[in-house]
Amino acid sequence: MSEIILELDNVTAHYGRIQALRGISLTVRQGEIVSIIGANGAGKSTTLMAICGIVKVSSGDVRYQGKSITSTNADLLPSQGLCQVPEGRRIFPRLSVTENLDMGAFFRKDQAAIKQDMEMVYHLFPKLKERRKQPGGTLSGGEQQMLAIGRALMGRPKVLLLDEPSLGLAPLICQHIFKIIRTINRESGVTILLVEQNANIALQLSNRGYVLETGSVMLEDDAKSLLANPEIRKAYLGD
Repeated sequence: MSEIILELDNVTAHYGRIQALRGISLTVRQGEIVSIIGANGAGKSTTLMAICGIVKVSSGDVRYQGKSITSTNADLLPSQGLCQVPEGRRIFPRLSVTENLDMGAFFRKDQAAIKQDMEMVYHLFPKLKERRKQPGGTLSGGEQQMLAIGRALMGRPKVLLLDEPSLGLAPLICQHIFKIIRTINRESGVTILLVEQNANIALQLSNRGYVLETGSVMLEDDAKSLLANPEIRKAYLGD
């Protein structure tokens, strides 16, 4: 069994006086795709932001590669291989596609390797290569999601945190995005922690999953078992 690369141990977090996370514990092993599913407001995105240091952890610990990162500044984590694709993409709308991708490698100095990685991103997302000189804000929603993922890949992540990659996208575009996510995991060995409202497609993609309700982990299992669980199917899969 592969080693644990990311771990949350009894993590709590607050927005002011409102407790958003209530003792979240989860593990992600190297090379896995792990999904976090749950209803709106369950704490899924907050969990990712707590990992990244965007939301301050009130208690508990976040460990990455065996070391606590609970007090690490958020801007230092990408250079350590922990990269997030935020909900809503958040690309730079006035910068070109190429300039957006360059921003993903802002902390790197290996220019030859950066050029290779950009070609890799263009290979994964040919539409981005076609539009490489266009401002990011002129792209479609699906293309902007591709750009946000490509920008994160330019940081050469060991762990990629994906927050609602299907949000607002048409079903065919979603299928394409998730196909690329699987390719990134299988061909590049990137570990992926995925927050996704579309529980069905997320679990089909994943090795394991966690179900969150009101800031707590209610269930953890391998993805196939969660897909077959009648309660999960009724609550999250539309059965």
